[in-house]
Amino acid sequence: MAQNVYDFTVKNRKGEEVSLKEYEGKVLLIVNTATRCGFTPQYEELEALYKAYREQGLEILDFPCNQFGNQAPGTEEEIHEFCQLNYGTEFPQFKKIEVNGENELPLYTFLKKEQGFAGFDLAHPIGKILDEMLSKADPDYAASSSIKWNFTKFLVDRKGNVVARFEPTAPIADVENAIKQLL
Repeated sequence: MAQNVYDFTVKNRKGEEVSLKEYEGKVLLIVNTATRCGFTPQYEELEALYKAYREQGLEILDFPCNQFGNQAPGTEEEIHEFCQLNYGTEFPQFKKIEVNGENELPLYTFLKKEQGFAGFDLAHPIGKILDEMLSKADPDYAASSSIKWNFTKFLVDRKGNVVARFEPTAPIADVENAIKQLL
């Protein structure tokens, strides 16, 4: 039974095994991303956070995921090139994964168990759209801890504990404030 995120191994974008123990002592922001999503411009905000706090111990772990509207098409290399060309991203990018369902990455099973869904910010213009869309498909969607959309973020403290979950509609300032508290 996993005790913290350091108990997991994932694959980098080249398919090589990476133990999350390599990030022990760092503050981690783990994000499922997509390159053709209304939230894709968040790459710019994530890179700004990375540049601002990496020296203090922040690592952002990017997991492309094509489960929401097929918005992360392409190979790992194509996704990586897109992110570098359009957003100048330097944080580590991993192999494309699934975050829900029978093929979900075990790390995500753990993250969702540690921090469930707490709702969208309905003041965010896309928040209302997502809430309506997901409610039509499943009126009880908010009751499950599943990942609801791209750019869901999990914040992990320096000891590997999952301390917060931010839906894609959460203001980046809230994410930044939570990061600063852990640094």
